[in-house]
Amino acid sequence: MTKRLEGKVAIVTGAARGMGKAEAELFAKEGAKVVVADILETEAKEVADKIHKDGYEAIAVKLDVVKAGDWEKVVQQVTEKWGKVDVLVNNAGILSMNGVENASEEEWNRVMDINAKSQFLGIKYVCPAMKKTTKGSIVNISSMYGIIGSGAAVAYHASKGASRLLTKTVAAELAKYNIRVNSIHPGVIRTPMTDEMLKNKQAAKELLGTTLLGRPGEPEEVANGALFLASDESSFITGSELVIDGGYTAV
Repeated sequence: MTKRLEGKVAIVTGAARGMGKAEAELFAKEGAKVVVADILETEAKEVADKIHKDGYEAIAVKLDVVKAGDWEKVVQQVTEKWGKVDVLVNNAGILSMNGVENASEEEWNRVMDINAKSQFLGIKYVCPAMKKTTKGSIVNISSMYGIIGSGAAVAYHASKGASRLLTKTVAAELAKYNIRVNSIHPGVIRTPMTDEMLKNKQAAKELLGTTLLGRPGEPEEVANGALFLASDESSFITGSELVIDGGYTAV
């Protein structure tokens, strides 16, 4: 039976933990050669080593997603090793909960850099490799909070909204090269980024209060969505949003 990403080369950012780790591991199981990219070099290597131990292909690379020079080096390294890039998952991100009055300019800049600028840079430096093969799939991890407001987390919302519209405009720009660009909008997912909030009963109640399924999602549930968008099964889907939020935005 053919695996869903057989023969593809995939770069996953923020792949040392959480959703990125789940995406990297699932992609490898489905036949991709996976680049486990993260600023957390030691943890990224542990993920790649586990993938190898399980009998699949992966390399770990250190990547500061807000540095253009790092992106250039990673793309060069990957194309020299495997000859191409088929898939990019812009997964790296951070969370900040401050509202507009309490958020600092420094906080705003950092969140916008890691959550939005990083995706711009990833697409900018990966798309030339994809254009050479006239195919590719780019998946930007946004958030349900790139679609709706919450009355808090001003920089986070703005950055995820930027990701959503970056996706659509780049999809329009790159369609002629058969490069598809889509966004995923997770709800509350159980990751190291949300662990502390979910351990707090009151915070967890507020976060999950309007989620139809009444529970947080698991990283693997987001990874399954990313797998679909990365695969040829979604070959007629571009510029679209896949919401994985347990029904949060439905009510």
